[in-house]
Amino acid sequence: MTDAIKELWLNADAVCFDVDSTVIQEEAIDEVAKFCDKGSEVQKLTNSAMSGKMDFREALSARLQIIKPSLQQIRNFIKDRPFNLTPGIKELIGLLQKKNIPVYLISGGFRGLIGPIAIELSIPLQHIYANKLKFFLNGDYAGFDEKEPTSKNGGKAEVIQMLKEKYGYTKLFMIGDGITDLEASPPADAFIGFGGNVVREEVKSKSKWYIESFQELIDTLK
Repeated sequence: MTDAIKELWLNADAVCFDVDSTVIQEEAIDEVAKFCDKGSEVQKLTNSAMSGKMDFREALSARLQIIKPSLQQIRNFIKDRPFNLTPGIKELIGLLQKKNIPVYLISGGFRGLIGPIAIELSIPLQHIYANKLKFFLNGDYAGFDEKEPTSKNGGKAEVIQMLKEKYGYTKLFMIGDGITDLEASPPADAFIGFGGNVVREEVKSKSKWYIESFQELIDTLK
């Protein structure tokens, strides 16, 4: 870790977090797949998508075509399988909020599943940038909103660029475990790789600052 990035971290004016395997310990789409008895088929595609071997939207579409989650299944999933927050994340986000630093959740996952996590972390729902599932009137799966930038390669960078233009952030951090998070910097002014739930070697080797516990970030802020 360089002193320059640490100095920037102490003066951050916005912090964006990935959700799956970063804010929460799970990969949401894999958990939904297991819940709908399609676990192993979907896991293979998730690994391809996360390591950048497959176009993100293509992988997302293929996984959802296998699962085809209905509105009722999603509701049951949220009720029966709450996600586990990663240790330290609540304290870290609380510290940032105390310093009046806006926190955003930018995810290739789904808004409907991320809402309860944002509420638990006192993050405004309008600070979630994620994909939207679509359902037919009878509740059957009808695809996802392809207009959302987070549904495609480079989507997180697009969201960050928009936030910087809209609010004038100049010290914006992206924190995440995956290649899509790393690729969002630039436009993010700095990137912190997170390996507390899963270590992705490519991300680790390309990160100027790589952590395996949020405690490190909490300690530097205190």
